[in-house]
Amino acid sequence: MSNYVPRLKKIYNEQIAPELFKEFNYKSPMQTPRLEKIVVSMGVGEALQNKKLLDAAIDTLTQITGQKAVKTRARKSIANFKIREGQEIGAKVTLRGAMMYEFLDRLVNVALPRVKDFRGVSQNAFDGHGDYSLGIQEQIIFPEIDFDKIEKVAGLNIVIVTTAKTDAEAKAFLSKFGMPFRK
Repeated sequence: MSNYVPRLKKIYNEQIAPELFKEFNYKSPMQTPRLEKIVVSMGVGEALQNKKLLDAAIDTLTQITGQKAVKTRARKSIANFKIREGQEIGAKVTLRGAMMYEFLDRLVNVALPRVKDFRGVSQNAFDGHGDYSLGIQEQIIFPEIDFDKIEKVAGLNIVIVTTAKTDAEAKAFLSKFGMPFRK
C-alpha cells in the first residue's frame, strides 16, 4: 500500500502541472499551484439541546472522508444563539496527502453530479488567495451515507486550500481537476 498513488495525483503530476507551468509562464516548477489540504466541516447548532446530533455529524464526516472527525468548540459566546465559549458546536476533518486526492476525486466525479438540479459550482467562492469554499446542503449526495441511518439531513462546508497566488490561477487549477464551474 505504500507505493499507492491516487488517480488524481498521477493526473496532476503527468498532465495538469506541466500545462499550468506553460499556461502561466512560471520560472520554477515549484511555482505551479498544488493542493495543500481540504477541510470538511459541519456546524451543528442544535447540538446544544441534543448531543446525539453532534455524534451523528462526527460519524457522517468520518464515513464521507475516511478519516476520524474532531469536535470543534465555540470561540466566543453569542447571546442571541445561546452559545457559550467552549461549547461543542461542530465537527471537522482536515485531509492531506492521498486521502485529500481521493476525497476530491469522489467529490468532483461522484458526489456533485448527484446534487438535485445541479448547474455547476459558483465561480465567486474564491477568497482572493487561491482557496475555494464550497457549501453542500445535503450530506446524502455522498454514496457512503446510508439514507436510512441518518438522524437529520445536514449541510457541510468544504474548503480546498491551494498554493495558488491568485484566484485566476486557482480557478484554472481546479478546472483541470474537473471542478464543474457554472458558466
